[in-house]
Amino acid sequence: MAATVSHRRSRAGSGRLIGRPVGAVPTALLLIGAIYCLFPVVWVLIAATKSPGELFSTATLSFGTGFLDNVAELFAYRDGVFWLWAGNTLLYAGGGALLSTAVSAVSGYALAKYRFRGRDAIFNLLIGGILVPAVVLAIPQYLLFSKIGLADSYWAVLLPQILHPYSIYLARIYAAAAIPDSLLEAGRIDGAGEWRLMSRVAMPLMVPGMVTIFLFQFVAIWNNFLLPFIMLGDDGKFPLTVGLYTLLAAGANQPALYNLILTGAFLSIVPLIALFLTMQRYWRTDLSSGAVK
Repeated sequence: MAATVSHRRSRAGSGRLIGRPVGAVPTALLLIGAIYCLFPVVWVLIAATKSPGELFSTATLSFGTGFLDNVAELFAYRDGVFWLWAGNTLLYAGGGALLSTAVSAVSGYALAKYRFRGRDAIFNLLIGGILVPAVVLAIPQYLLFSKIGLADSYWAVLLPQILHPYSIYLARIYAAAAIPDSLLEAGRIDGAGEWRLMSRVAMPLMVPGMVTIFLFQFVAIWNNFLLPFIMLGDDGKFPLTVGLYTLLAAGANQPALYNLILTGAFLSIVPLIALFLTMQRYWRTDLSSGAVK
């Protein structure tokens, strides 16, 4: 018996030794991917600290001494137009993400928990909509909004972001997994209406999925460039992406603006980092683990 135990331990030890190189490969790939994604952020942070004289004369990864001056000049540029662009971006991203999350949650819940004619066809149509690139829809959307007089308005950027096929797909998948049918049936037996079931039972259980949808939509709208670039002509309505692009175009004749562009790009990342750090505690997948008990 002692020999058998010793043999098993030796086999287990050899298995761990053999498995270590296999586990190191995915870890190395993830590390390389993280470096690839984070290096531009680190470069922007370092470049934002440099003065105009240091930007092109110092080493790429060496910090400068002009960060505070760059921030002050950026905030003072054109009477603080950066704050106006930041406010517009917050309106587009926050408002669009909230509306999109609400529409996606209700739509996903209905597609997951109700049986009606054409449900599968609607869901398949949504799946097909995921495959359509946003570039294809940008020009038709502009023509449509121009026809009804909403071009160059806040609504021209907000409305197209509300209905998002991928968000509805995520909401349907999460609702099907997180909301037990038995819990809904128990509510119906107790006399609860459909609206009360959705608002008091279904939506609280879908909070982690809704947070995920909100984060995805917020980041997508915050980083969106093409739609506001096509829809808007008044720079007072520009988001940060389009506003910084106009600075970049002007920088061809005014190289001093490059520091303002880099500083603005770095500051535009900070709210996204803060959002993820703030909302990650809501990002749980097992919230409804004991709902039926």
